[in-house]
Order: sequence, then C-alpha cells, then structure tokens
Amino acid sequence: MSNRTRPDFYTQKAKKEGYMARSVFKLEEIQNKTKLINSGDTVLDIGASPGSWTQYCLKLLKGKGIVVGADLKPLGKFRANGELHFIQGDVFSEEIRGELSQWGPFDVIISDAAPSTTGNRLMDTRRSYDLVEQILNFSLEWLKPGGNFTVKVFQGGDETEIFDKMKDEFEQVKKLKPKAVRKESFEYYLIGLKRKG
Repeated sequence: MSNRTRPDFYTQKAKKEGYMARSVFKLEEIQNKTKLINSGDTVLDIGASPGSWTQYCLKLLKGKGIVVGADLKPLGKFRANGELHFIQGDVFSEEIRGELSQWGPFDVIISDAAPSTTGNRLMDTRRSYDLVEQILNFSLEWLKPGGNFTVKVFQGGDETEIFDKMKDEFEQVKKLKPKAVRKESFEYYLIGLKRKG
C-alpha cells in the first residue's frame, strides 16, 4: 500500500469528524491563521466537490451567512447546516455566471481546485498556473471591496506572477503550506486579504 492510498492522520480525522475529505484541515489552518471567513459572509467555493471546504464554511458561519459551491462534479452527500446553494457546471461559463449573480458579489472566494494531473510535473504545474490565473481573474470580478480570497497553487516558478498581481489587488498577501498538505506535494495556498477598492 503506497503512502497515497494508506489512510493517514488527516484522512482518518476527516472521516471521524464527518467531513468529505482531508482537505478540510488545510482550510481550517488557513482560517485559524488569517480569519479569512467571518460571520455573515457570503462565500463562493470554486471547485467545491466533494464538499469538505463547503462543509467547513457552513460549520464556521453557523447559519449566519451563505455558502455557494460550484464544480463540474456533483457535491458529496452531507447534511447542510445553514444556507447552501450548489451549482454544477463550469463557473467560468456565462450560464453559471448568470446563476451566481443571485448571490454575488462575494465577501470571500475560496478554491481548492486543481486540474487533472498527468504525472508530468512541468505540464501539471503549467495547467495549475493557467487555472489559478483564471480563478484569480474571475475572483477580482466577483469579490467585494474588502473581500478575502484563497487559492491552491502548485510550486513551479510562474506562480510569482500571480503573487505579484495579488499584491496589487489586496492589502495583504500571504503564502501558506498547511500541515495537512502531504509532504511529497508541491502545493501551497495564496491568500489575499482585504481586496483594495
């Protein structure tokens, strides 16, 4: 059994606590260190499936806020405590943008999305960069002034351009590799706090 298939501490903890995936603990650490999400916020989760980040946001907001999830894949089955809206489809399409306008602009936009990987690190990093750039541009259009943002990035060099662009758009920009990220992974998160404007 490889390290990827063997249940690790975070996988077991997620299962025990009723979360859809271990990735919830990445967002939990980001939240604990940055206060990304606040009571009353309207949050958009891009790439929400299977739903652990969405679950965490609902738990955090305790019914005082709205969570909107969007993904090409369906959301996992879990009990939603609070106001949850899920849209299955391409968040960048005109059709989905039209649906999002019911709730946007947003106080917070989060994304743990990643492109399908090929095993070729160079190609995977490039595809990740393109997706992150698309998510950032979308978020700058849909985020309220003073809003917060986080996105998953794969380390590879080009991500410094994203970091620099975020510095122009947010009061504070941080990089964080949460403890729940697997040791062999080259992913980390960029966090933008207090959108300028």
